[in-house]
Amino acid sequence: MNIYAIIMAGGVGSRFWPRSREKKPKQLLNLFDEESLIRKTVSRLSGLVAPENILVITNQAQATAIQEELPEIPAANIIAEPYGRNTAACVALSAAIVSKRDPDAVCFVLPADHLIPNVELFQADLLKGANYAYELEGLVTLGIPPTRPETGYGYIQIESGKPEDGVFKVATFAEKPNYATAVRFLQSGDFMWNSGMFIWKASVILDEISIFLPELAEQIGTLKTVIDTDKFDVMLEKSVQSDQRNIDRLWHYGKISQSFSDQSLIQLE
Repeated sequence: MNIYAIIMAGGVGSRFWPRSREKKPKQLLNLFDEESLIRKTVSRLSGLVAPENILVITNQAQATAIQEELPEIPAANIIAEPYGRNTAACVALSAAIVSKRDPDAVCFVLPADHLIPNVELFQADLLKGANYAYELEGLVTLGIPPTRPETGYGYIQIESGKPEDGVFKVATFAEKPNYATAVRFLQSGDFMWNSGMFIWKASVILDEISIFLPELAEQIGTLKTVIDTDKFDVMLEKSVQSDQRNIDRLWHYGKISQSFSDQSLIQLE
């Protein structure tokens, strides 16, 4: 099983302004110790994912700083989009890049700015998800057991019944709730915080995108033909200059987690 990691690092961290700026957003700051959040994200993958299999999707304003922060990542693996897009576009682009190298590869899709203290347990959960995604060709998301009625996070409802080898079936996804709804979610016992982390085969998620987001799939299919060539950056730039109305439809989708059915969830320990 060949594993890749896709690190989503295009955010500007506006809630941390003025410390977080466009060229040095939250993921590049040393908020807790001497390591930046994106450095911590890469370090958590040590022993699981080789540096050459780590891709960072960012924007042009941050690409140079990220290359300097992560010198072990090949420069070709730092993908600078012309401007920041959302999760669906990031997932589609990264899956296309990985699938051209190895369509059967499993991808960890991870935000660049998470703080996860227990690396050993986290790696165990990642491997559990990777095996599930590889063997059953499932879409896996990682859920966090809620500890309070938080209104700043999305939620994932799991189906009732005993999990299979620690893997739950997903019932629904819920956007950030109001306080009363968050209390109800917490009291029900069957909702988890949405971590924004996913695991799947590159080929499987591309198949799902072609079904549920066909316009996005068509755009990515065109880009895929020039991946790993000197035409890629030019084509990526042209893809956002051709027709702004089409770009709005293609790139401004909601969260990728809400676009597909039949997903599974692993509870983070």
